[in-house]
Amino acid sequence: MTLPLKTKKTQVRRAPKRGQYDFEAIAQILDEGLVCQIGFVVEGRPVVIPTAYGRVGDKIYIHGASASRMLKSLITGIEVCFTLTLLDGLVLARSAYHHSMNYRSVVLFGKAENVTDKAEKMTALKAFTEHVMKGRWEDVRSPNPQELAATCVLALPITEASAKIRTGPPVDAEEDYKLPIWAGVLPLTMATGSVITDPKMTAEIDIPENVLDYHR
Repeated sequence: MTLPLKTKKTQVRRAPKRGQYDFEAIAQILDEGLVCQIGFVVEGRPVVIPTAYGRVGDKIYIHGASASRMLKSLITGIEVCFTLTLLDGLVLARSAYHHSMNYRSVVLFGKAENVTDKAEKMTALKAFTEHVMKGRWEDVRSPNPQELAATCVLALPITEASAKIRTGPPVDAEEDYKLPIWAGVLPLTMATGSVITDPKMTAEIDIPENVLDYHR
C-alpha cells in the first residue's frame, strides 16, 4: 500500500536515520500495540487521552460513549495527533548521558471521521475486539441495536504518519569504552499473569485457548 505518509509534520528530525515511512512498518507497530494516546486542542488547551484502538486496512478506529468529551471534540473535524510507543529494552550505557531505550513508535496526524454506516461501524467494533484478543469476536455476543446507537466510532485515516525505531546496544563516547563499567541492553516484553475467572460465572466453562495462550 502506497500512501503519502511522509510530510513536513511527520518527518523525523531528531536521529532521522531511525525514521521509517513505509506503510507496512507502521502497520506492524500499530497491530502489536494496545493503547495509544490521542492529542488534540479543546477550548485553547491541549489534551492527551489514552485509549484502545483497532485497525482495518489504512484506517484506525477508536470508539466510546457518544457523550465522551474526546469523541465529541474530534467529531467536529479538529486536528488530531495519534501516538503509540512499544518499549523493547533498556539501553544501559557506560555514562549516564548515553542511557537510552530500544523502542518502536508511530506518530500520525489527521482528522477523525464519524462512522455512521452500520456495516462499517460493526466492522470497526469487530476490529477493536479482535485487536484486543484474536478470536474473541466469535466467542461473545455481538453489539445489539441499543449498544450500537450508544457507541460513537471514529475513523482516523493512516495517510500522514511516521515510525521511529531504535535497536541495538548503547553508543558510548569512544573514551568511555575502556571504563570498567557493565553496559548492554535489558530486553523488555509484555507478559501475562494467571487468568482470573469472573466470580459471577454461573456455569463451569473452560478458559478459552486464546486466553491461555495470549501473547503479542
